[in-house]
Amino acid sequence: MAQSVGIKDVARVAGVSVGTVSNVINRPDTVAAETRARVLSAIDRLGYVRSESARQLRAGRSRIMGLLVLDMGNPFFVDVARGAERAARQAGLGVMVCNSAQNPGEEAEYLSLFAEQRVRGVLLTPADATGRNIEAFRRHGIPFVLVDRVAEGATECSVSVDDVAGGALAVRHLVDAGHRSIAYVSGPPGLNQVRDRRTGALNALAEAGLGPDRLRELPTERLDVAAGRDAGARLLGLADRPTAVFCANDLLALGVLQAMYAAGVGVPDDLAIVGYDDIEFAAAAAVPLTSVRQPAVTMGALAAELLLEETEADTAERTHEHRRVVLSPELVVRRSSLSAR
Repeated sequence: MAQSVGIKDVARVAGVSVGTVSNVINRPDTVAAETRARVLSAIDRLGYVRSESARQLRAGRSRIMGLLVLDMGNPFFVDVARGAERAARQAGLGVMVCNSAQNPGEEAEYLSLFAEQRVRGVLLTPADATGRNIEAFRRHGIPFVLVDRVAEGATECSVSVDDVAGGALAVRHLVDAGHRSIAYVSGPPGLNQVRDRRTGALNALAEAGLGPDRLRELPTERLDVAAGRDAGARLLGLADRPTAVFCANDLLALGVLQAMYAAGVGVPDDLAIVGYDDIEFAAAAAVPLTSVRQPAVTMGALAAELLLEETEADTAERTHEHRRVVLSPELVVRRSSLSAR
């Protein structure tokens, strides 16, 4: 195994002190041009790479921000990561992206990893409904911001979308189109987003004078296309099949759409479908998908900015006020829900 090259090796080859090498790396203007060129030549010949982790330990400041999301297979979270990475890069930081895969155990392991790496802060979409992972992570004193979830208390910042309003937008649209029996393909019941979107759906039904029995919930263990296909198969097996379905995210909706297509059920004529998130694939589906749009890139960027603001306040001994940012959703109507009842 090749031995790593250190700053002492560079100093020996260049014939200078370790301090001079350090100055060339960190304060090049303080070193004479000839000496600087000799040191840079040695660095190039030896392939020396500065130990960023050691530098961070000395400075007490990491240049890495952690991002832990529910499912990197979901384009929604890819867009969240894009927004966070953009904001972090502008501040000279990098982003370590991790995927809990909706698994509380994996979430706990990644949070421990972030603590071990002494990251600057963490952007987190929680997978653990009990909150135990968050409580354990708080003990490390590392700032974090919740993404796609409203903070329960005043102990951290959060950036989310009003999912109650989003659920109401989806079902109000279906009710206005004449549907009176609607299925809700939800997801893991422990997720706040799933519950809030259901609450919004029930609110829209109540506004129309319809009871909660008009919403038929089909829970799923995951929020992916395979779970949507499974829910679609269950929907096809119902004797009194609803005429419309609202799905907790677009991946579920695309899975339902696949199941309907395979069974010869027309969308939207036999079944109207509305998704949630408005990922790029929604508009490109065989039947373009009506969806509730979340500004995912904006969410990621705002969350990163809040985290940066908090960590900079710690350094400058300024006060930081935790804030809850709640963005408004938007319904994007496409062909999947345009049947006339």
